Amino acid sequence: MSEHFDFFVIGAGSGGVRASRLAAATGAKVAIAEELRVGGTCVLRGCVPKKLLVIGSHFANDFEDARAYGWDLGGEPSLDWPRLIAAKNKELDRLHQIYLGILDRNKVTLVNGRATVTGPKSVSAGGKTITADTILVATGGWPSLPQIPGIEHAITSNEALELPSLPKRIAIIGSGYIAVEFAGIFASMGASVTQIFRAGKVLRGFDEDVRSHLQDEMGKRGVTLLAGRQVTSIAKRADGGLELTLDDGSAVACDQVLYATGRAPNTRGLGLEQAGVELTANGAIRVDAYSQTSVPSIHAIGDVTDRMALTPVAIGEAHCLVDTLFNGRKRAMSYENVPSAVFSQPTVGTVGLSEQAAAEKYGALDIYVTRFKSLRDTLTGRDEKTLMKLVVKRDDQKVVGAHMVGPEAGEIIQGIAIAVAMGATKQDFDRTVGIHPTAAEEFVTMREKRPT
Repeated sequence: MSEHFDFFVIGAGSGGVRASRLAAATGAKVAIAEELRVGGTCVLRGCVPKKLLVIGSHFANDFEDARAYGWDLGGEPSLDWPRLIAAKNKELDRLHQIYLGILDRNKVTLVNGRATVTGPKSVSAGGKTITADTILVATGGWPSLPQIPGIEHAITSNEALELPSLPKRIAIIGSGYIAVEFAGIFASMGASVTQIFRAGKVLRGFDEDVRSHLQDEMGKRGVTLLAGRQVTSIAKRADGGLELTLDDGSAVACDQVLYATGRAPNTRGLGLEQAGVELTANGAIRVDAYSQTSVPSIHAIGDVTDRMALTPVAIGEAHCLVDTLFNGRKRAMSYENVPSAVFSQPTVGTVGLSEQAAAEKYGALDIYVTRFKSLRDTLTGRDEKTLMKLVVKRDDQKVVGAHMVGPEAGEIIQGIAIAVAMGATKQDFDRTVGIHPTAAEEFVTMREKRPT
């Protein structure tokens, strides 16, 4: 039993759903396969549920700070973790239904179950052999774990979002955005957090000032950071806890260990290599600028291609692909000046190049950096600082990088990103009137250059 489609998508995450919806709107006959729940990593196992926990964790400081502003809370607030998780899951169920509705309204056929590629224009899915003129792989990434003794005792970000209770002591392994975000969540909610990573600083690949500043601020918020270390084994203790042995011979005791050392492209068992699709050494699908693989009828977008692992980027790649395939407009995704945020505590927002990358690309730069205590903390007495930084090309004064570590950094950088993408100069920033008193106004009032 077989059926033919113009466009068959494997993976109903944000990128896959967008591609299928847009393709169906052109009149194409479209189907999409998903083995878990429609919505994908961002909606169900990543960005959205994690951000909900970040929001929830902020109330701990808010309750404490309220006293500095004259509020009497009448007792110590307490966290009902299971109630938070239940509320989060209710919201994810709602979003899942919205995604199902999107597919239904656009007449996209949903195939529940795992799909595998069986040829350049054929897949096996839902117990059927399906043919398609074009196949799109949008299966995203999946958390990876190192093969060390006792790794079966560890969890990943997937399980961290479903813990039945808040751990008293948690060790988080890794220095990337997932690691620092969960470190902030658990520390703010009252857990004792130890973060272990082999790098010298958190957030490898980010601007060095951003890395240093965030690491300092995380320490102030109670996260114990063990840089330059690696876990060599995990053992179960007699008391039910866990003990991590590190490469320097030291040990860390905890109740839960979360590995956030990276995500691997989710290509295993999809039949891609047998179909002639070329993969990279880490299992990512190799594509050209138009998301086409080594097999012309097979395309790939999103984290499975290991280009830029951001949900809005996957959505943008989907739109470009549909324009190329179905709308007669050949378009490639631009990866320049893509803004991003890390919902650590404090938050990181960034767009454009780091100082190091800009120096390699352009040479002479003008660097503007400011650090300041927010107006809110003048009453709370918290020893916390916000960082803002502009990276400017010296020859034409274009702002080629903007970075922030502090409250609402993601919201602020989204607006700054428009200016950077439009090629704004430092003089354009200077002549923009600031909104006072706000943190955001600092981006248009920085005048002193740092020696380079």
